[in-house]
Amino acid sequence: MSEKTGTPRKAPPREPEGQGLTLDLDRYVPAFITFIANKLSNSATAFYQRNFGVNVTEWRIMSLLAIEPGIPASRICSVIGFDKGPVSRTLALMKGRGLIAIRNDPEDGRSHSISLTAKGRATHDKVIVAALERERRLLACLDKNEQEVLIALLRRIHDNLDAVTGAS
Repeated sequence: MSEKTGTPRKAPPREPEGQGLTLDLDRYVPAFITFIANKLSNSATAFYQRNFGVNVTEWRIMSLLAIEPGIPASRICSVIGFDKGPVSRTLALMKGRGLIAIRNDPEDGRSHSISLTAKGRATHDKVIVAALERERRLLACLDKNEQEVLIALLRRIHDNLDAVTGAS
């Protein structure tokens, strides 16, 4: 691993010694995405918990509810890519802390409408400033054009996830 970046160093080319194929972690995109996501999530949870009393999962839900007030839990699961169980547990904790309100959907009695409370919105409005600053610092190594290219490429990869997830 590189001490500066925490990414694997490129090993000199060699023949595998009876172990079969190995990944080149300097080029294997799923590993890069996972390593980046894990490090960003872990540091975000520590930072947001320390400064705002929310973890990164709660922040993701809050940010989505600010964009789409009144959505059901199924929509939250779909957008952020989490299973129903962890999302339900997180929503229950957030409701208990007064960050969200959960109401029966008047159009579908089996579904619930989830919204930020005034306290949840106030917390969101504090966290978003820090989140955008963290993003700015992360992308500071890229010029504006490179940032736009990165976003476009990530969007294309995201749109192509069905090719490996089996989702329809």
